[in-house]
Amino acid sequence: MRLSVLRRLAWRPAAPAAAKHGGKKVVSCGVLPLLRPGSGCPGALLLPRGICGTWGRLDKQRGSGSGGLRGSAASEIIESSRKALNLLQRQHPTFKPALAVVQVGEDDLGQEIIKNIAEEIGLNLVHICLPRNYTEHEVIDEIVKLNENPKIHGLLLRLSKESYTSKILNAVKPEKDVNGVTDFNLARLVHGDMRGCVIPSTASAVVKLLEKLARTTLDGKKVLLLGVQGPLEVSLQCLLQRKGVMTMSCMWKMKQLETMLHDADMVIVGSAKPKEIPATWMKPEMTSVDCSRDILWGQNASGEQSVRSSDSPLSEDVGQLAMAMCMQNFVKISEQWIQTQQYKSWNLRCLKLQPLSPVPSDIEISRGQNPKAVDVLAREIGLLADEIEIYGQTKAKVRLSLLERLKDQPDGKYVLVAGITPTPLGEGKSTVTIGLVQALTAHLKVNSFACLRQPSQGPTFGVKGGAAGGGYAQVIPMEEFNLHLTGDIHAITAANNLLAAAIDARILHENTQSDKALYNRLVPLVHGERKFSAIQLARLKRLGITKTDPGSLTDDEISRFARLDIDTSTITWQRVVDTNDRFLRKITVGQASTEKGFSRQTQFDIAVASEIMAILALASGLSDMKERMGKIVVANDKKGQPVTAEDLGVTGALAVLMKDAIKPTLMQTLEGTPVFVHAGPFANIAHGNSSVLADKIALKLVGKEGFVATEAGFGADIGMEKFFNIKCRASGLVPSVVVLVATVRALKMHGGGPNVTAGAPLKKEYTEENLKLVSDGCSNLRKQIEIAQQFGVPVVVALNVFSTDSPAEIDLVCEIAKQSGASDAVPCSHWSYGGRGAVELAQAVRRAANQQNSFRYLYDLELPIVEKIRMIAQKIYGAEDIELSPTAQSQINRYTQQGFGNLPICMAKTHLSLSHMPEKKGVPTGFILPISDVRASIGAGFIYPLVGTMSTMPGLPTRPCFYDIDLDPETEQVKGLF
Repeated sequence: MRLSVLRRLAWRPAAPAAAKHGGKKVVSCGVLPLLRPGSGCPGALLLPRGICGTWGRLDKQRGSGSGGLRGSAASEIIESSRKALNLLQRQHPTFKPALAVVQVGEDDLGQEIIKNIAEEIGLNLVHICLPRNYTEHEVIDEIVKLNENPKIHGLLLRLSKESYTSKILNAVKPEKDVNGVTDFNLARLVHGDMRGCVIPSTASAVVKLLEKLARTTLDGKKVLLLGVQGPLEVSLQCLLQRKGVMTMSCMWKMKQLETMLHDADMVIVGSAKPKEIPATWMKPEMTSVDCSRDILWGQNASGEQSVRSSDSPLSEDVGQLAMAMCMQNFVKISEQWIQTQQYKSWNLRCLKLQPLSPVPSDIEISRGQNPKAVDVLAREIGLLADEIEIYGQTKAKVRLSLLERLKDQPDGKYVLVAGITPTPLGEGKSTVTIGLVQALTAHLKVNSFACLRQPSQGPTFGVKGGAAGGGYAQVIPMEEFNLHLTGDIHAITAANNLLAAAIDARILHENTQSDKALYNRLVPLVHGERKFSAIQLARLKRLGITKTDPGSLTDDEISRFARLDIDTSTITWQRVVDTNDRFLRKITVGQASTEKGFSRQTQFDIAVASEIMAILALASGLSDMKERMGKIVVANDKKGQPVTAEDLGVTGALAVLMKDAIKPTLMQTLEGTPVFVHAGPFANIAHGNSSVLADKIALKLVGKEGFVATEAGFGADIGMEKFFNIKCRASGLVPSVVVLVATVRALKMHGGGPNVTAGAPLKKEYTEENLKLVSDGCSNLRKQIEIAQQFGVPVVVALNVFSTDSPAEIDLVCEIAKQSGASDAVPCSHWSYGGRGAVELAQAVRRAANQQNSFRYLYDLELPIVEKIRMIAQKIYGAEDIELSPTAQSQINRYTQQGFGNLPICMAKTHLSLSHMPEKKGVPTGFILPISDVRASIGAGFIYPLVGTMSTMPGLPTRPCFYDIDLDPETEQVKGLF
């Protein structure tokens, strides 16, 4: 029977569409600036008056039979709600309770009552007044907006009878349902989940009144629900039956009505009495409660007769008591909302692995695992539904609002995975990072997160292949990880190239127009009025011009404002594309006749080399990213002063293009543990680390005892040094431990092993035991451990084991690592076995993270640029000294004069050697480090010296990876990625 009643929720048809209607009216009480008031709703904003006065006014309107609208029960409930809400605000000072009321039709008095109760209990109120002829869809649209507004905690409906439809009732999010009438809340009530559900306010008020009127228990009473339908009928039956009441339901025109009235002890009336039904059918002594004025209805619009409630000193008006119950429900909803904002313990279901031998290809392994739906993963790690934006089945953006929600949550342990100097044989930092978190979470039951860079599609289709890890330590699905992901790199490309287009367009327009013509186009007359935009006002302020009226500028001020006078020989901003294309390393632009002969030589960089990528990786939020992009220096003017993106007026547009890219992307490992993929600056020409934001969010989510592992590009001398000196300065985060990755065969190359040719079989030195090569190559490992120790952070060496490594070689590397100062050295086999093969590493990392940490930066920012460069060259690379070219010295002087001398240093050098000579393996000494040029990424916040010649656009090899990449047209599966 209960289920059949639930199905009746759609009993009333939708309101008919109206051709024209007046606008809505929004009344905000309190200080909540949520919505802009519209116009056209009947009834003006009423003047404040006392609650008692309001109840009294309504009392007089409805007659004295109500028994006094502000009865003791309502007063007690409102007072207890006030105290409870006040306590919540004291316990949670940032909580600003806000209730939205959606009212359809006129009900000025009801509006005033709600307003005054809201003021009394201390909550902010937004009252949306909609005309009666609003269609169902229009009402639902207003409700959906309030559902999605995070500043609104509860939603109260006050509907006309025409708008009282199931779709409208169920448009309210259950967690904001103050009325308690959504199907979700009613289902919980039906199933007895009294703690989880919000009890419908009118039903709760009716039961409370019946208990007072009965003067004894309701157990054993017969209660007739007369003309009660929909959610009210369901909720009354549930509540009364739990109190031992036998309920009967009937409509006014049922033949058995007179008999049922005679048998009943109490009657609950849910609709107006038809005139043909005689009042004498009801026994004089019968207790009756009239709830025909449901709190959902703004007013009783029927012209039919109401049934008078029992005349008793205990009798109260159902409407005013129901309103008090709504406030009680709001308090409950607020408590539940606050609970959802608290940190949640993880309830992670890890995925099982069944490793095969021999190990299949990476893409076969990835395809063989069935990943969890990303919304399930998000829920398991404590993310709220409104904190993720889902992209397909396995990826989701995570909103930055989470940082505010968990701002008081202690951070977990912060682990950096770095490596020895890279070789063509590879070290497997990404694989170690993923294997480590799989071991921590899936096997040691410790919360952990991996934070990885998004790979560029250039190397994916070029020579390197994918970057999702490998073997049984991967991010899945690996093809989605390696291709497009959520479009962040495309957004960076669009933003970068918009800025590049703005530079050349501005140069053209300044060269072809007078000051006055240029000014008139920059500040055009629109509808007879000329106005500066916000970004133009900011430029005026930087120029020292305080005027805001475009017509008041002098000729000199117009010229200074309109002309950037860019010196084309100083332009450093290049266009980008996310493809390895060597023929874009030098190009000429402006050759079309429409550009009037203003051509210049320029180049393309690969997209991940863009300063906007570096900004994305270092930004602490949307405002910080926008500010940093505004500071981007694209050139100098003819007076030698920097020209910025802000000067070009493009900052706001760049922020719009990047507004989604700033959110980290959530994915998972093969064992179902969480991964953030975000940002991917190159490590040899930028700082080579994933984003600050991904790390910060992950550190909050893992909890105090959890771990976040993030990877630094290339060797410790490159990626790790920049992680400490640039990224940690930007984030303020302190690393707990460094995991230094090495392989036996890479160490053999550093020890003097023969060169490796891509695609050719490895020579016997790499496949047979050779302890001397290993011992000699450990000089590089020893140097990298020493570099990490200069920053005061414990080091654990992770030796990535291959099947060709002998036990003696493995033992030798681990012994030398410990003798060199590593707190531990552990062989790892996660590539073959997943997290199970990295459990020993995970245990070593946990031990090291509890050691004393005396983290420090390598240099003071106040040092001159030259001295900071020299410290890195000598202390990190082992150089004897540095040598500055005249160009480099000139640029250093210019940046110092422009006020950029206090920025950190981001060395742009080869990653294949500690020196500037790629062929020099091991630990070169006695060399002079040549600095050919010095450039600045002012928005990102660093100076980058160029060591020798550095290419920012890779080329394709003779046989690129794309030869093996294909798509199955039937299954749409990608083939050939590795």
